Amino acid sequence: MSWKRDSLGYYEFVLPILRVTEKLGECAAKHYLDITEQDLNCCEKIILSGTALEDNVTPHQPDRFQWLKTMEKPVLGICSGMQTIGVVFGLKLCECLEIGMTQITTVSDNSLFSGEFKAYSLHNFTVEANDDFEVTARSQKCIQAIKHRCKEIHGVLFHPEVRNEELLNRFVCL
Repeated sequence: MSWKRDSLGYYEFVLPILRVTEKLGECAAKHYLDITEQDLNCCEKIILSGTALEDNVTPHQPDRFQWLKTMEKPVLGICSGMQTIGVVFGLKLCECLEIGMTQITTVSDNSLFSGEFKAYSLHNFTVEANDDFEVTARSQKCIQAIKHRCKEIHGVLFHPEVRNEELLNRFVCL
């Protein structure tokens, strides 16, 4: 999201996603300020990565992500990526601090995960779902995953690139 190449954010949040997805086919990473309409047209799927706890830039710049409303391709938002998706679609951000391993419970069938599992969390905020989104998973403290009711737009608050790589594999192979 707001990472810059060779920054801690790049190594901590973007590079682990690339390591998983590159095994499944060609992929590229772009800073959100550098995304063009051509980039959106050329890609098959989009992953919005997470960011550091103190980096809350993208959820506060919904105008830069309005393309999500017309996107017909699958999108996965991770952590602040989920928060950004939520804000673009009018969901309210709510404080919810979770750091470390978190028990996740699936509450709605979806194509990315099922059952109960542990995942790595590192976030300050979650979203409140609205009529456009269904909640697909929760932790004891907050909403952990959402899915748009009409589009293949998913959001997960936890970090699958840390412990649940199979979620990224499923998304890429949708």
